[in-house]
Formats: sequence, C-alpha cells, structure tokens
Amino acid sequence: MGVQAAQRPALTPTAKRQGKAQQAFRRGLAALAQWVEREGRRPVPRGHNEQTAVDGEEEPVLVKLGVWVSNTKSGRDKLAPEQRTALQELGIDWV
Repeated sequence: MGVQAAQRPALTPTAKRQGKAQQAFRRGLAALAQWVEREGRRPVPRGHNEQTAVDGEEEPVLVKLGVWVSNTKSGRDKLAPEQRTALQELGIDWV
C-alpha cells in the first residue's frame, strides 16, 4: 500500500532539555503540593527533601524541595505563565 508510518521527529538537544526541565518542574510542583497539604503555607527550609510519587513513575522520587523552590524563584523570569500561576496557587510569593 502507499501508506507509510509517520516518523517521529528527532529530538534536538534543546527539546530534550525542555522535556527534562518540564519533568523536573512537575516533580517539584507535586512535592510542593504535598508539602503545602501537610505543613500549610509556611516556607520550605532550603535543606528539606520531600519524597513524592509522580504520575508516570513507578516509585516515589526524592525531591530536594528547598533547593528546588529557591532555584525556581531565582529563575522565575524563565517560567511559563501557567507554571507561575501553579506556584502562586500553592502560596509561593515572589518577593
């Protein structure tokens, strides 16, 4: 037949990094949501680690949540609007 299977475009190094960055953001956001549910909206200590299960992963992962929050706040100019909104909904202030 004249039908050929569609080929997936090769991922460029930039696309791979974006995929990893999005995955890391989802992990951090899941860990932050878990923290907020348990601890309320108090600040996350920089040295705090949070073990959390993330959709699509078989086992829980350890997220260096305090470092993630600090780094995310420092790089807030690079976040997509929906990422900033998700963080604001969990009580992250941008001061």
